[in-house]
Amino acid sequence: MEASSASSSSSSSSSSSKGFMENVEQPHVLAVDDSIIDRKLIEKLLKNLSCKVTTAENGLRALEFLGLGDHQNSSLEGNISKVNLVITDYCMPGMTGYELLKKIKESSLMKEVPVVIMSSEYLPNRINKCLEEGAQMFMLKPLRQSDIKKLRCHLMKLERT
Repeated sequence: MEASSASSSSSSSSSSSKGFMENVEQPHVLAVDDSIIDRKLIEKLLKNLSCKVTTAENGLRALEFLGLGDHQNSSLEGNISKVNLVITDYCMPGMTGYELLKKIKESSLMKEVPVVIMSSEYLPNRINKCLEEGAQMFMLKPLRQSDIKKLRCHLMKLERT
């Protein structure tokens, strides 16, 4: 029930992450999934690419972290400037990933942040609906390292702006 933040740390400046975000500040990704196993997997895959990862177990927690919760003043920036990408599961109790996507895209401060939707189900209508609403990408679960590497260009574009 908590949003936890963990950043990858290495005791030496090895070349293990070289090439991904060379000479660029560590990108921050908000990963949202109701499954603890999937959250841990996403976190591990993102950390392998030297990303800072914050996890949330549902859409409401994600909105709270982003400063977009119902009780929060939407004119405040909150954590917006700190998040470079949101990756969320589609099927979650309380608020679907699609509903979370819509809330993010409705926010004048957050609408430019890329949102990636994940699902274990391949449903073309669902995929199209998410992409039309502004999702950057739709990925099938379980995610693999090669899937996470596809996110690199979206993170790189944001770091340059």
